[in-house]
Amino acid sequence: MPRKIIIDTDPGQDDAVAILLALASPDELQVLGITAVAGNVPLALTQKNARIVCELAGKVDVPIFAGCDRPLARDLVTAEHVHGKTGLDGPTLPDPVMPLQEAHAVDFLIETLKREPAGSVTLCPLGPLTNIATALKSAPEIAPRIGGIVLMGGAYFQVGNITPAAEFNIYVDPEAAEIVFKSGVPITVIPLDVTHKALVTRPRNDAFRALGNRVGVAVAQMTDFFERFDKAKYGSLGAPLHDPCVTAYLLRPDLFSGRHVNVEIETEGRFTRGMTVADWWGVSGRAPNATFIGDVDAEGFFALLTDRLARL
Repeated sequence: MPRKIIIDTDPGQDDAVAILLALASPDELQVLGITAVAGNVPLALTQKNARIVCELAGKVDVPIFAGCDRPLARDLVTAEHVHGKTGLDGPTLPDPVMPLQEAHAVDFLIETLKREPAGSVTLCPLGPLTNIATALKSAPEIAPRIGGIVLMGGAYFQVGNITPAAEFNIYVDPEAAEIVFKSGVPITVIPLDVTHKALVTRPRNDAFRALGNRVGVAVAQMTDFFERFDKAKYGSLGAPLHDPCVTAYLLRPDLFSGRHVNVEIETEGRFTRGMTVADWWGVSGRAPNATFIGDVDAEGFFALLTDRLARL
């Protein structure tokens, strides 16, 4: 039986690749729906981009819902400087024709979690945690029904990518992240510590392009685009492929390793707003609340990704 998931996302090129990897793996993952949130670009673009990606994959029956258009308590910060003005700059992809669902993403999350058997649905947030936190605030009774949350966000050893201390997804809505991390739901965190080991080098990008299908070529064009920013910023051989690590973890957890530790979210710090304070060495005395992933087999990750994208 495939694992039931809901992908909560703000596409973003790396979000797009994460969605494509899930849609390419129907034997293991059943995508019940995709919920869009404001993040990398505003909501009007993230919900549109989610539909564009599903059409690219030929999976037009996936229901897509628009969610929250701003963080719980702050103005929206976006990342066009990384992802371009559309969020999916790089390839030229047609506007979507598949519909956006009328229901709000938060209502879909709540109704689905109440309807499906307890523990059977995993939430996969790839952007700011606004939709997930709003659902937990609106219907606290869903928390024990969530099978788990596997999210891309945070950083510890790699520090921040939007400020010196904070990773973008958590920084955009730290109040939402605090609600999620205090929810009691089993959480797995894929932080920058992992994603910065999953670099799209030239040979890896060439392998996507060599697939020859629409998806492979589009992914190569996407990673070509945002690579220019990250290579200049980090001086690395390629760009980190953040969000697909979430999908890869669901498919091949053996490629990853980490620790069950306490993770607190800094919401007030003058220099550290949005920091994920991971008690890696167990010095705080606080109870563990998340599995914080620290390492990935990058070769295995890219082999999996290339193999699956070839199927679309």
